[in-house]
Amino acid sequence: MDVPRIQNSLRLIARGLEELADALGEPGADEDERTAQVIEEWGRRGLTQKEASALFRRHGFAPQTTGGWARGEWVEIGGDGLRYLTEKSRIWLNERS
Repeated sequence: MDVPRIQNSLRLIARGLEELADALGEPGADEDERTAQVIEEWGRRGLTQKEASALFRRHGFAPQTTGGWARGEWVEIGGDGLRYLTEKSRIWLNERS
């Protein structure tokens, strides 16, 4: 069994389903607006993985988005195991305003 290949395939399917859902739904906030909403709601507090996933879901993102943000250096895991927004995400939000 090629686990990495299966994982990649599942990620592609998830992205495709997200795009399909967006196409079927009523027009809402674009991705930048939803990103700003996530950053504003998150603030400076630390979130557990479960809390971060729920926050992303509330704003129309896949729950796995936290991992992508971590790879993009928008989120970091603190010594306490919680996820925190980095300065990069706050700068993006300030520049957007």
